[in-house]
Parts: sequence; C-alpha cells; structure tokens
Amino acid sequence: MRRALSNIVPLNRFTDIPEELLPTRAVFAAAPRRRVFAMLGPGALVAVGYMDPGNWAAALVGGSRYGYRLLAAIVLASLLAMLLQWIAARVGVVTGRDLAQLCRERSPRWAVIPLWLASEVAIVGCDVAEVVGSAVALQMLLHVPLWLGVLLAALMTMAFFLAGRRGRRRLEVAVAALIALVVACLAVQLAVAQPDWGAAARGLVPDPALLRDAGVLWLAAGIVGATVMPHNLYLHSALVKGYAPPSPRRQARPAMRQRAVARVLKAVGIDSVASLSLALLVNAALLILAAAVFHAGHAGGVDDLAAAQRLLAPALHARWPGVLFALALLCCGVNSMLTVTLAGQAVMEGFLGLRMSRLRRAVLTRALALGPALFAVAAYGEHGSAPLLVASQVLLSLQLPLAMLPLLRFACDRGLMGAWRLGPVAGALAWSGALLLVALNVALVWQWLAG
Repeated sequence: MRRALSNIVPLNRFTDIPEELLPTRAVFAAAPRRRVFAMLGPGALVAVGYMDPGNWAAALVGGSRYGYRLLAAIVLASLLAMLLQWIAARVGVVTGRDLAQLCRERSPRWAVIPLWLASEVAIVGCDVAEVVGSAVALQMLLHVPLWLGVLLAALMTMAFFLAGRRGRRRLEVAVAALIALVVACLAVQLAVAQPDWGAAARGLVPDPALLRDAGVLWLAAGIVGATVMPHNLYLHSALVKGYAPPSPRRQARPAMRQRAVARVLKAVGIDSVASLSLALLVNAALLILAAAVFHAGHAGGVDDLAAAQRLLAPALHARWPGVLFALALLCCGVNSMLTVTLAGQAVMEGFLGLRMSRLRRAVLTRALALGPALFAVAAYGEHGSAPLLVASQVLLSLQLPLAMLPLLRFACDRGLMGAWRLGPVAGALAWSGALLLVALNVALVWQWLAG
C-alpha cells in the first residue's frame, strides 16, 4: 500500500495542481514585499524554449544568407512572444487553471482530443529538435557519431531530472546558471568577431525587398516557429497558476483579492519580460554572429550547425570560439529538453486529467522523440541537422494557432477573467499578431504545395 501511495503525485490542498509544477512554499510563506522575488523563476523555464537548437539553426541560416537584414524578424517575433506569454501567465494567475485545463473545460468535447493530439505532436517535434541539437553539440565536443550523441543527450536529460527531483526552485536555479553560461559564451564570441554594429542597427528596420526571395518565407516561418512556441503557452500558464490568491470567503473582501492579484501579475510580468528579453538578446546575438563571421566573410549560407562550428575557428583565427559555440549549444539543448518535458506533463494532465510524475513523463517524451531523432539522423546524414531543425520550427509555427487562438479567446472572456480580461489596446495587438501569424502559415502551406 505504501509503495502504491508513493507513486501518486502529491497535490496541493487548495487545487488539483501537481506539486512538481507548483511554486515552492517559500512563495506563500514570504512577506508580501518579498513574494515578488520568490515568484521569479517561471520566466527562466519558459525563456529557454526561445533559445533552443531550432532557434540556433534558424538564426545561423538567416544570418549567413541575409546578413543583418533578418534581425527585424527576430525582434518582432520576440515582442509578439512576450505579449503572448504575458497573456498566458495572466490567464493562469487569474483563473488558477492552465491553458490545457481551460481548453478541456470550455471547448466542445469533439475538439478536446484533436487539440491535445496537435499539442503533443508539436511537443514531440520540438523535442526531436532539442535532442538532435544536443547531439550535434556532443559531436562537436566529444567527436562521437551523431547517433551516439542522440543517445547521450537523452541520458543527460534523464540525469538532469533525477538531480532536480528535490524541488522546482533548484531546477530554476540550474536553468538560470546554464543561461548565464550561454550568454557569457556568446558575448566572448561577439567580442572576437567584431560585427558591424551600424549594419546591425539598420537590420532592425524591416526590409520589404527580402519578400522577393522565395526562401525567405520558409525561413521567416522557421524564425517565428522557433521564437513563438505553442507548448510554452501551456507551460507558462501551468507554472504560475499556483500563484493565484484563493477567493475570499467573505463578500466584503473582493478588493483584497484584487490587490493580491495585481501584485502577483506585476511580479509575473517582470519575470516574463526580463527572461524573454534575455532570450531576445541571445537570438539576436546568434544572427549577428552568423552575419559577422559567415555572411561578411563570404562563406555563403551555412546550413549546418556542425559546419558553422568548424568554420568559426579559421574565421576567428582561434580554436576556442568553436568550443564555446558547442558548449553554449549543449546548454541550450539540455535546458530546452527539460522545459519540453514539463510542458508535456502540463498538456497531458490538463487535457486528459491524467497525472504522471515528471520522471515518467521524461521517459515517455524521450521514448517518443528518440525514434524520430535517430531516423532523422539516418535520413539527413551526419551534417544535415540544420534543415531538420528549421523544418521542426516550421511545424511549431503551423501548430501555433491551435494554442494561441483559444488563449486569446479565454483572455478576452469577461465571464472568465472578470476585471482582468484584456483591454482594447492589448486585445487589438494580440489579435492582430495572431492574424498575422495565421496569414504567414497559410502562405507557407501554399508555397509548400505549389513547390
């Protein structure tokens, strides 16, 4: 009996939120002014999804082919991602439920299973990119075959989960430390590469002439898919829903809850914007590095992460920038595999009501991603990782409306959100961005069918 009970995921006494996705108890034990600092952390877990190996591939390909001119696409996509993640966190805090739970409760019964399957496909596709990207990094560092790197990457993630079973706060600290290492590696490489910062500043202005290139639409969709992650919308709402203040029992206290919700939303907003701003800087740094080293050096389009790492050493006249490149890629891959697993746990529990421990979900996610990753390695070969990674990000871009449109519908629902529903300005910006992404996806599918 004790063993059976030990396999049950512990639940919070106020909600049905699994303990593994709840904030630490220090959040609720801290004084009101200190709770702002105690609530920092979910943004870091979400932000690593915006600097995964798929982002690396899209940024390196874009920078090597078009120089600094696609920098505006990264900035615009990142700003839209900040808005959507802020909305996802807002919905989670105000309702006390995550996006998957709301979809199950407020969508027609016939739509729940397709929405769940679509989100699982996106998660597995993203996880394949993370596994392959980490395998490429291990191949660079250890000079092992790519298929062996795939297996080692899966084992590394499992070890990471075993080490983080003592609480989410330790995972957040570990993830933040790896992000800091990535930033330091890229900063050193940029200092050596000496980019043309004037040209980079001009790249912040969109260039309509790029639309005449048939390959730009495909790559732009890859950048959007790599930047605006559908599974991160589910994850963010799940990570912060435990911050929702309980409803007052006395009718005279609704104002107290309003003030408490306002404080929580402020803290969560600071956490989200700061973390995603850091992700924006990482993505921009990758494109600037590729533009400075490969495009300016007339190396042409670099379509492979391993090729980019090999070309860094002769271009920068030193071997260690390539080592830093591989190390930063590995950190991003391991971090991203962690968040994909957490998102998969939230999606499965929210849509189906099935509870599974984080370790078991990690095993399931690794098993589902391992086969496609090994098949992709065999199909694309040892040096064909970048097309696979960009294609996975385009898949995420196609799945994005299925998570984004329900989120905006819930966020604008007065009956659900009350006074915290989206205002006219934020709602207009969010729906405009959503329609732009849908139009981009339609154009992408049309171009794919025509080609």
